Amino acid sequence: QVQLAESGGGLVQTGGSLRLSCAASGRTFRSYSMGWFRQAPGKEREFVAVIRWSGGSTDYADSVKGRFTISRDNAKNTVYLQMNSLKPDDTAVYYCAADPWGRLERMRSNYIYWGQGTQVTVSS
Repeated sequence: QVQLAESGGGLVQTGGSLRLSCAASGRTFRSYSMGWFRQAPGKEREFVAVIRWSGGSTDYADSVKGRFTISRDNAKNTVYLQMNSLKPDDTAVYYCAADPWGRLERMRSNYIYWGQGTQVTVSS
């Protein structure tokens, strides 16, 4: 069982930066892949980024590639999402999720555990 808790969301102007954190509980965190998803009002929840347990393999949605960076600290059971050059289109609730099978997956159905989400609002 893994419990996830996101933090770090807030209001930022266009071009600004935020760093989201996701703290995980559970002894098996190190073997899980961790993903970030987001959901804007009236839209489907969409993939943002994923990182494998070792931290050496990552994948990003095209819309955030080059602006967002996912990383993890297994000693702290925490995964991060550094978001730079933010745009109004990045406004959404951001969720972290855990894949126990350690894959690099974009489909949300592959993730078993989810956090409650943190709001990110980018003003124009």
